[in-house]
Amino acid sequence: MEPSFIQSAMALGLPSKKASSRNIAVERKNLLTICRFSVKTLLEKYTAEPIDDSSEEFVNFAAILEHILSHRFKGHVSWFSTDGQRGFWDYIRIACSKVPNNCISSIENMENISTARAKGRAWIRLALMEKRLSEYIVTALRDTRTTRRFYDDGAILLREESSVLTGMLIGLSAIDFSFCLKGEGIDGKTPAVIDYTPYLKFTQSYDYLSEEEDRESVGGSSSEDSSPEHPYLPLLTDEETWYSKWRKMEQKFRIVYAQKGYLEELVRLRESQLKNLEAENKRLTQRIQEQGEQSLQEKHQLEGVILELQEQLHSYLSTEHLSAELSLSSESQRAEGKQDGEPWGPIGKDPTPSMLGLCGSLASIPSCKSLPSLKSNECLVSNNSSETSPAGSPS
Repeated sequence: MEPSFIQSAMALGLPSKKASSRNIAVERKNLLTICRFSVKTLLEKYTAEPIDDSSEEFVNFAAILEHILSHRFKGHVSWFSTDGQRGFWDYIRIACSKVPNNCISSIENMENISTARAKGRAWIRLALMEKRLSEYIVTALRDTRTTRRFYDDGAILLREESSVLTGMLIGLSAIDFSFCLKGEGIDGKTPAVIDYTPYLKFTQSYDYLSEEEDRESVGGSSSEDSSPEHPYLPLLTDEETWYSKWRKMEQKFRIVYAQKGYLEELVRLRESQLKNLEAENKRLTQRIQEQGEQSLQEKHQLEGVILELQEQLHSYLSTEHLSAELSLSSESQRAEGKQDGEPWGPIGKDPTPSMLGLCGSLASIPSCKSLPSLKSNECLVSNNSSETSPAGSPS
C-alpha cells in the first residue's frame, strides 16, 4: 500500500509542479507582451508636450512596470520597512546604490512619502524624468547576488527576458515626462491595476487582399453599379477610401518616427557606454603601468637593501674573525710570558705613566703625595738621623 501511495502522490505532484512552472512562464510572457504594447502606445501618443500623471497610457505603463518589478518577489513583510510591507523599492534601494548621481537618497528624504510602495512609484517617475530608467534596471540586474536574494526562481529579473525589458525601456528616453511627486498617483495604499482594454480592441484588417485587388476595389468603388469583388469588402466612397489610406499612412509614419527616436536613443546610449568603457580601459591601463613602475621601484629598493645587508653581514663576520684571532694571540702571548717568567704585559713596551701612579699607590702610602712634600720629608728624616747619630755613637 505504501509504495503505491507514494507513486500516486509523486504522479500527482509532478503535473502540479509542471503546471506551476507553466503558469509562471505564462505570467512572464504576458507581462512582457503587455509592457511592449504599453511602451509602443506611449511612443505613439507623445508629440511635443510632456506626459504627466493625467495620461492614461502612463498610468497603465506604471502599473505594468510595478507588476514586473514585483513578479516573484520574496516575502511580503519586512522589519526594516516603515509600513511593514516589503516591496521592490527595498531591492532598488540596494541594487541601484552604485549608479552615479542616483536619486535614491532624495527619495529617502521625501517627507510626504513613507511607505515602500510609494517610494517605488516615486522612483519610477523620477527615473523617467531623468531619462535613466533603463540604466537603473541594467545596473540592478548586474548585481546578481542581490537580485537572487530578493526574487524567487522564475522571476522576470532572473531570466533572460530581463534584457528584453531593458531594451524596451530605452525608447522611453526619447519622451519628456513631467510628474508631481506629491500627487495622488504615488499613493502607496491603492494597488496597481492593469487596464487591458486598450490592447484588446479588434480592428478588421484587409491584409489578405493583394495590392492589385486593393487598387481594383478602390477604382471600382466609384461606380454605383459595380459590386465588390470580395463578399466581405464593404462599399466605400472615394472620400472614405482616401481618408482611410491617409490614416494608415499617418499611423505608419508615427510608428517609423517612434522607431527612429528609439534607434537614435539606443545609438546615443551605446556611444555613451562605449566612451565610458574606453575611459575605464584607459584608466585601468594607466593604473597597471603605475603598478608596474611601482613594483619595479620596490624591486630595486629591495635589491639595494639586500646588498646592504650582505655587506653588513660580511663586515660583521670579518670583525668577529679578527677579534677571535686577536684574542687567540693575546692568550698565547700570556701563556709564553708565564712560562718564561716575564711580567704580564705587552712585550717590548714600557709601562705607561698612568700605571706608575697606580702601582705606587698600591705599594706605599707616601707615593700618593706630591713631590715637594716628599722632598721635605726626606730632609727631615736626614736631619733627625744626623742628630741622633752622635748620641748613639758612644754606645
